[in-house]
Amino acid sequence: MTHDTTSLLLALALFLVLAKLLGDVFERLGQPAVLGEILAGVLLGNLPLVGVQGLAFITTDAHLAMLAELGVLVLLFQVGLESDVARMARVGGSAFAVATVGVIVPMVLGTLIAAALLPEASTYAHVFIGAVLTATSVGITARVLSDLGKVDSTEGRIILGAAVIDDVLGLIVLAVVRGLIEGARVGGEGLGAAAIVWIVAKSVLFLGGAILLGGPLSRRLFKVAAWLQIRGLLLALSLAVCFAFAALAGAVGLAAIVGAFAAGLILDEVTYRPLSGREPVGLEEQVRPIGTFLVPIFFVHTGARVDLATFADPRTLLLALALTAAAIVGKQVCGLAVLQRGLDRLSIGIGMIPRGEVGLIFAAVGQTLGVIDARTNAAVVLMVFLTTLLTPPVLAWSLKRRASSSSVSSP
Repeated sequence: MTHDTTSLLLALALFLVLAKLLGDVFERLGQPAVLGEILAGVLLGNLPLVGVQGLAFITTDAHLAMLAELGVLVLLFQVGLESDVARMARVGGSAFAVATVGVIVPMVLGTLIAAALLPEASTYAHVFIGAVLTATSVGITARVLSDLGKVDSTEGRIILGAAVIDDVLGLIVLAVVRGLIEGARVGGEGLGAAAIVWIVAKSVLFLGGAILLGGPLSRRLFKVAAWLQIRGLLLALSLAVCFAFAALAGAVGLAAIVGAFAAGLILDEVTYRPLSGREPVGLEEQVRPIGTFLVPIFFVHTGARVDLATFADPRTLLLALALTAAAIVGKQVCGLAVLQRGLDRLSIGIGMIPRGEVGLIFAAVGQTLGVIDARTNAAVVLMVFLTTLLTPPVLAWSLKRRASSSSVSSP
């Protein structure tokens, strides 16, 4: 469903202006701007409840949906660019253990809660809701750690390393659940063990192959492209790699965001060095303005799909609060998986709590697959909102508490 150009442009103008205004409000309150962008969407999407029908099309318009999809691809590409595979390897076993527990426990809790509170939904819906809880927003936690000067602390490195590994594992979980749902839809493999093993293997092979083979191939591509003298080649070629990997992921049955993330992982400074010398700024800085335009559209569009009328049913609020509790408890448990002694396990667990943009991406995929209805989507978005809202002040308190206790106990 599409609408005329005038209505579409007006909607885009409102998306961007309201997203930035409310994002600024939340940043002034010490909270992530993404919360303001989600709230902007909720307000615009629920205007029909107060009799304003002019923007009722924003949740169904195909053009806005396409821009939102491009926004999420750019977002995952940026996350990949900011992720350091070598740093993930250096943080060692603790980060991997924390990430693994941080995926398994929340998924089990979320699936059980969904089964208890949504008995009418399918098993696939229950499992998918559990999968939503596996996500961790590395960006939100990284900002808090940076503000407190704790990025280079042992706890900070474990949190950031585990959050990135968590995203990789979460994408694999998403690929598995998505594959099972689509397989069952066409009368395929259902929940067979062989099907699960195949989807996991396919996901691991894709990500592993992208890192091992994509890097060398991309370096050759950029060396050849260096013969061209046209401006803007670094950005154009990098986005082409991003979209090509996204398309390849879709072609092998994975979510396109897996490909975008993999593309970001392989495009390091060594890869695009033949072109970077002629550019005034690096690739991350060049991608940022595109993300500034497209990514808020994704968050506003996601918020707009939250139907506040569903909260008239007390079960929606109960589901949201139960999922929030599971999200918090599940990530606190993962702090116990730290291997080293004497570290601040409480802060590590708190740092893994925010679901942020990754949780919203999972919810959007669930709606596309048809396993998350309007009521469940509203509950999931509220869970993401609450976990993202709570983490910055609670993590800051926990880290300061640890620092204060250490200074008191030291001679």
